[in-house]
Amino acid sequence: MKEEEEDWSLVIKPSSGLFDLQLKEIWRYRDLLQMFVRRDFIAVYKQTILGPIWFFLQPLFTTITFTVVFGNIAGIPTNGVPQLLFYMAGITCWNYFASCLMSTSSTFTSNAGIFGKVYFPRFIAPLSVVVSNMLKFGVQLGLFLLVLVYYLIIDSNVQPNLYMLFMPLLLLLMAVLALGFGMLISALTTKYRDLQFLLGFGVQLAMYASTVIYPISEVPEKYKYFILANPMSSIIEAFRHAFLGSGEMPWVYLGYSLLFSLIIFMLGTVVFNKVEKSFMDTV
Repeated sequence: MKEEEEDWSLVIKPSSGLFDLQLKEIWRYRDLLQMFVRRDFIAVYKQTILGPIWFFLQPLFTTITFTVVFGNIAGIPTNGVPQLLFYMAGITCWNYFASCLMSTSSTFTSNAGIFGKVYFPRFIAPLSVVVSNMLKFGVQLGLFLLVLVYYLIIDSNVQPNLYMLFMPLLLLLMAVLALGFGMLISALTTKYRDLQFLLGFGVQLAMYASTVIYPISEVPEKYKYFILANPMSSIIEAFRHAFLGSGEMPWVYLGYSLLFSLIIFMLGTVVFNKVEKSFMDTV
């Protein structure tokens, strides 16, 4: 008697190419993505005394520190923008990028136990980090907007404009940049663990080599292109111009940031997809 073919609800196949993001599989596992996002967003401060209040305290304390050290002691100009707003704008953008990069860079090492036991599209792990950090970014952006409204009420030199409508594009640009770098570093750290130790130091240096603590107009001409080579610099400048009216919209350098981010994302995708097939042998 001829055996009937079994009707499988899921057939696991190898990735069709190095650029394959398995978008159909990610949509199939969207509930898992939602669970990961919830885990990343809630679990961080779940057993702390202040809980979600840390989402507000961390950028606020950092902003006050930068205001005292760089604004008052070092006397770095802020293009006529109130120092508190100037530094908070840079910190809000940089925190999102740095958090995504640091978390996605340990995708393989921190999820090795899950990856070795359960099948799901591996891209969900770094993607969930980017999405959960968007929620944190939204909280910190809300804090920034409250401070902005206060300064608008007291009639300070702040001029928000319609470029604020580009905020979702700036957020997407930061997400793609951080995700690309994170996947690339995550793949490399399966063999070279030293990169994980160097990453925190590198992120700190990259912050000082961006426009987080100073406007691009105050950078000496011979160093300006070096600072603008950091793709986050133009994103921060665009954010400040949109919400504070500071400086000019850096369209040319935003185009460079977009191209740089896409290249890094494609490179990170290729390396990530290649390493995921055999990383359990090295982790």
